[in-house]
Amino acid sequence: MRPWLILLVVVVSAAPSMWAQDDFDREPIRYSQSLPDNLVSRLQDRLVAGDMSLRFEEPWGYLRSVLTALDVSEASQSLVFSKTSLQRHKISPRTPRALYFNDDVYVGYCRNGDVLELSVADAKLGTVYYTLPQEPVESPRFRRQTDNCLVCHAGGQARGVPGHLVRSMYVDKSGHPLLASGSFRIDHSSPLADRFGGWYVSGEHGDQKHLGNLTYRGRPDNDAGHDPSGLNLTDISSRFDRSAYLNGHSDLVALLVLSHQAGGHNLLTKTAFDVRSALYREESLNRELKEPPDHRWDSTNTILKNSAESLVKYFLFVNETVLTAPIKGTTDFAAEFTNRGRRDARGRSLRDFDLQTRMFKYPCSYLTETETFKTLPGELLTQFWKRMDEVLAGSEEKEFAHLSAADRQAIREILAETHRGAPKTWTTPAVTK
Repeated sequence: MRPWLILLVVVVSAAPSMWAQDDFDREPIRYSQSLPDNLVSRLQDRLVAGDMSLRFEEPWGYLRSVLTALDVSEASQSLVFSKTSLQRHKISPRTPRALYFNDDVYVGYCRNGDVLELSVADAKLGTVYYTLPQEPVESPRFRRQTDNCLVCHAGGQARGVPGHLVRSMYVDKSGHPLLASGSFRIDHSSPLADRFGGWYVSGEHGDQKHLGNLTYRGRPDNDAGHDPSGLNLTDISSRFDRSAYLNGHSDLVALLVLSHQAGGHNLLTKTAFDVRSALYREESLNRELKEPPDHRWDSTNTILKNSAESLVKYFLFVNETVLTAPIKGTTDFAAEFTNRGRRDARGRSLRDFDLQTRMFKYPCSYLTETETFKTLPGELLTQFWKRMDEVLAGSEEKEFAHLSAADRQAIREILAETHRGAPKTWTTPAVTK
């Protein structure tokens, strides 16, 4: 084989395990140069066209109006008091940062903050970041951020792509992270005992422990690892100025969902970028080597297979931490979240909670319902559904041993009835709400 051909094969075979900003600013992603198309950009278009307006009200500024416009529930409020965001100087245990979210968008609010901070799932660009100045003007406008936010939100903690960070940290009484004590990146696989350091948590969780609601002088030793005064709190409103926030809660169920969802969005972006780049390189290679346009290289197949496998494992909650006591939140978040789900003829939805031994009754992610998932590259979706079919048909691989036969059958039936992308070989009665 000629040396230049070997080089080309090596280049196309190298799946990008870590992205840098200058990588996703090139073809085929062109992150900074490409026009976004997402919930926030569409809202911006409506504001410019005069079809919608935003209302400024004290003390929250545009917060409540933005949440209404983006269909984000106030019950999703999650409060973080570690100084770890763009407006860290505004954050402390007495003035936590509030996060609100739905399936696609996250809204960050600081008391007396200069801006609202927004991140949103974009079908082509992964996560896109915006700010909205918190000042009353006739025509408020969202400002896209392509530099400042990526300093933190495109590193290894977010799989090297524009993404979200949900971290648990030991925090001192002022809200400063005690970096020498370490931190944890949180998703549904994280032990509950490692979660929510630097966050407020309102809810009941039995004898299970977490790191929320407390400040620390350093990382506790094993004997004093969990101060019980921060556990099973159903009223946290005395710990901060309740009047500056939309409610006095930081719902535990919302925090569990947030942890899963942020990690899922990051993985969707990572796999989409990897596959789109592999297909782009393959197209170039076929053109250079005068191969047919549809010639498929083994390296591309490998990236497709690995990306689909990662999605299937995450979406089927492989390695999900086991709950050892029932979980209960303090707001209507769980009911509102569940009511958003598409239901099959038997009334089942992927949004139905378990909260006894695991998060969801049917352990398959509701993120399959999102536009971000549905607009993944077609080749990746084909591989994803093929692998899902293998697993749900009864694969005996140990990684999927947490799925009982009843789980697999229920997931298959729910997807068949509620998801148009599911294999046609699965039964597909009419979708019900």
